[in-house]
Amino acid sequence: MKDEMPNLPKTLSFKMPAEASPLGYRVKPKKTLLSVERLRKSFAKGESAAVERVSIDLGEGEMLALLGPSGCGKTTTLRMIGGFETPDEGRITLRGRDITHLPPEARGIGFVFQDYALFPHLNVLDNVKFGLRKLPRAQAESRARDMLALVGLEALGARKPHELSGGQQQRVALARTLAVAPPLVLLDEPFSNLDAAMRVETRQEVRKLLKEAGSAAILVTHDQEEAMAVADRIAVMEKGRVLQIGTPDEIYRNPVSAFVASFMGRSNILTGTASGMEVKTEFGTLPLSRAANGAVSLSVRPEQIMLEPDPEGPASVVGREFRGHDQLYWVQEGERCMLVISGAGAMIDVGARVRLRICDCVVPLS
Repeated sequence: MKDEMPNLPKTLSFKMPAEASPLGYRVKPKKTLLSVERLRKSFAKGESAAVERVSIDLGEGEMLALLGPSGCGKTTTLRMIGGFETPDEGRITLRGRDITHLPPEARGIGFVFQDYALFPHLNVLDNVKFGLRKLPRAQAESRARDMLALVGLEALGARKPHELSGGQQQRVALARTLAVAPPLVLLDEPFSNLDAAMRVETRQEVRKLLKEAGSAAILVTHDQEEAMAVADRIAVMEKGRVLQIGTPDEIYRNPVSAFVASFMGRSNILTGTASGMEVKTEFGTLPLSRAANGAVSLSVRPEQIMLEPDPEGPASVVGREFRGHDQLYWVQEGERCMLVISGAGAMIDVGARVRLRICDCVVPLS
C-alpha cells in the first residue's frame, strides 16, 4: 500500500444507501475486482491438497464470505490472495493485474488477521494512523479518531496495545486497516474475540463502512450466522474445495449437498423417490423445489415441519430448547430423530406424542 494511497471517503456517515433493502444490500452485477483461478496449495508431498482448484470472482464493493469448518482450506485461500502463501498452481488477478507472485505490500490489499500485528511501541491512535502517513497530519489524526470511534475505542487512543484486551486489540487492527479504504480487505475471523453483543454491532458497522468506502471484502468464518448477516455472497468450502457459491438466501434455500445443507443452518436429511417436481417419502408425497428423478436425498429445514400434538401420534418429543422467539424440538420417530422449530406459542412437553407434517417444498440434494 506504499505505492498508492486510495481516495478516502470524506465523511463517516452511515446512512443506508437508497438501493438497500430491509434485508441488506441488493446484489447487483458489478465489474470484477478480483479473480481467483484454480488455486491449488499442498503443504506436504503425498498429502491431500489444503486447497484444491478453487476459483472465485469478486465484484467491486462486494462482500464474500469463505465459510466452512476448521481445516477446510478457507484461511489458506485467504492467505494466498493476500500474498502470505504462494500457490502451487493457479492465478490471482486484481483489477486485471496479475498479483499471484507479488509480496503482500505490493498488492494494495488491506488485512485484518487474528494475530492483530499491532506495533507494540506505538499507542492505539498511532497504530491506526500508521497507514495514513501520506495524508496531512491533521487529516490523518481526524481519520484515525473517527475509526476508533467506529469500533468503540475512542477513549483508549493513548494506550499501548499490551494494555488492551484481546478483543480490543482486534478492533484496533480492524480500524487501522479500514482507515486507508483499500479496494479489497481480507478479514480472517475478525470478530472472534468480541463478546456476543459487540460482535453483532461491530459486524454491521464494518459492513456499512466497507459499503460506503466502496471497499470489497473477503471474510473467513466458520459461523454461518455471521456469514449470512455480513456477506453478499457465500462460498461454502469442504476439504479444500468450494462446494457452492451464492447469496445467503440461495444457499440456505437451495443447498446442493447434505454437507452444505447442514453447515448452512440446521437441516434434516431424508430420502425419497422423485418424479419431476414431486417426491415420495415416509411423510407422504411432497413438492420439490426443483425437478429430480429417482432415489434422492432431501433437505428439510426445521422450520418447514409442523408439530401436531396427538396422543396416538407415531413420534414423541425427546428434547426441547426454549429460545425466546421460538422453540427447538428434538422429535423421535422410530430410529429417526428430527429437528423442528416452532413459534413461541404454547409449548409441547417433553414426552408428548405428536405427528410431524412437512409444509413446504423440500430440496433434492446431489
